[in-house]
Amino acid sequence: VIPAEPFDQFSVNGKLRLRQRYQSRIQARVGSDRSKQQSERNRAVFYLSFYAGLRACEIASLRIRDVVDDNGKVKSQIVLEATMTKGNERQRVMLSKTLQKELQRYTDALSASQSKDAPFIRSQKGGAFSALTIVQLFARFYEKAGIKGASSHSGRRQFITTLAENSINVRVIQALARHPHVPG
Repeated sequence: VIPAEPFDQFSVNGKLRLRQRYQSRIQARVGSDRSKQQSERNRAVFYLSFYAGLRACEIASLRIRDVVDDNGKVKSQIVLEATMTKGNERQRVMLSKTLQKELQRYTDALSASQSKDAPFIRSQKGGAFSALTIVQLFARFYEKAGIKGASSHSGRRQFITTLAENSINVRVIQALARHPHVPG
C-alpha cells in the first residue's frame, strides 16, 4: 500500500525532506496561479513528482495518450517509453487512487478537443514544457512556499523515503522507483 501522504520529516541524515505541515503551504502556492487550468496543471506536476516519483524529464515528456484512456479517464499506470526515461528503458509507473483523482482534475480542466499526441503538461500557449522548465516550475513552487534547499528531485526522494518508512519491501521500492540497482 502506498501511503496517501508523501510528506514526513524535514531532515534526516542531512537530506532535505518535506514535513506534512508543508504540504498545504506548497499546495496553496502551487494552486495560486491566475487561471484554473494553470493551477490544475501545477498541481498535476507536483503530484506526479510526489506521488509517482517522476523525474522532471519524465513529466515534461508525457503526452495525453500516456496518461488518459480513450474515454478521457486517467489510466491506472503510465508506460514511459525508453526515450522518456533517464535509463533509456521502457518502464511502467503505477498510479495510486489519490494520484489518479488529482490527474483527473487536471484532465477535466483541459480542452476535450486536444490531440492525444499533445503534451500532457502544457504552457499557457499550449506548447510542451521542457525538463528545464519543469525544474524552474518546482523552484518557483518552493520559493513561493518559503522552502529553501528543495529541488525538482525532492518529490521523487520523498516518494521513495515514504515507501521505505512504511516498511515497503526494498525490491518493491526498487521497482516503483524504477531503479536498476538498490544502493547499498
